[in-house]
Amino acid sequence: MEISARNQIKGQVVEVKRGAVSAEVVVDIGGQMIASTITVGSLDRLGLKVGDKVTAIIKASDVIIGK
Repeated sequence: MEISARNQIKGQVVEVKRGAVSAEVVVDIGGQMIASTITVGSLDRLGLKVGDKVTAIIKASDVIIGK
């Protein structure tokens, strides 16, 4: 599948915090952690679990850079 988002970062799921409606998925992207909040429905549909190899796809008009 082709997508328009250019920011695609490969990583591995290191933590899943399941809530009643949403879940936080933490991905290790080479020593740095990135977190995503998704619906529990999406969590179940994707079958995400710790250890899975995933791609974080970021589509945003604003990216904040700090130094």
